[in-house]
Amino acid sequence: MRTFTLEEINDLDKRYRTNLINCLSGIKSMNLIGTKNKKGQTNLAIFNSVIHLGAHPALMGFIQRPASVERHTFENIKETSYFTINSVTEEIHKQAHQTAARYEREESEFDETSLETAYINDFYAPFVAKSPLKIGLECVEVIPIPINNTQLIIGKVKLIQLNEEFLKSDGFLSLHDQGVVGGTGLDSYLSTNEIGRYSYAKPDLPLEKI
Repeated sequence: MRTFTLEEINDLDKRYRTNLINCLSGIKSMNLIGTKNKKGQTNLAIFNSVIHLGAHPALMGFIQRPASVERHTFENIKETSYFTINSVTEEIHKQAHQTAARYEREESEFDETSLETAYINDFYAPFVAKSPLKIGLECVEVIPIPINNTQLIIGKVKLIQLNEEFLKSDGFLSLHDQGVVGGTGLDSYLSTNEIGRYSYAKPDLPLEKI
C-alpha cells in the first residue's frame, strides 16, 4: 500500500493528479446533459457528477466546472433554464465519451457524434433518443462553490421517460438490466450487475433479500 501526503499530492503532475483524484469517489453515474440555446443551437455533454438531491420535491444536480473556457452547457441553462439528463448505455458509451471534445459553439455534439435528438411533450431541451432513461429538468438554483470556482446546478424534475418493463411495482427502476453504465476516473466505463437488493433496514429486523 502507498500513502500520499498532502504535499505529495500537490507535487503530482497535473494530469496524473486529476486522474487519481477523480477515481477516489468510486464508481459514478455517467450521464449526457442536453441543452439548447434561444437560437435553437443544441449541445450535448457527458458528466460524471450528476447527483440525487431529494425526492420531495424531485431534485437533481450536477457540478459545473470553472468557467476557464466556454461552458456551453451552463451558458445554455442560464439562457433558457432547461436541460435534460440522459443515461449512458454500453451501446452509446463511445459516442457519449466523444461529447467531451471541445467543439465550437455552432457545432452540435448530437451531430458530431451521430446521437439522435428526441423531443418529448414540447419540453424545450433535447433528449438523447437512444437513452433508456430521459429526465427533463428546470434549473431552480445555482450554488457557487468558491473554494474551487465550481458551481452546483440544481434542477427540478419536470418530466421522466423510461421503459416501463424495468419499473417495479414499488417504484424501483432496474438500470443494470438496460445496459446502463457507470464510470471511474475520467475515461473508464463499467458495466453493472446487481449483487443484491434488500429490505428496509431496521435495528430489530434481519435484512431480507427482495
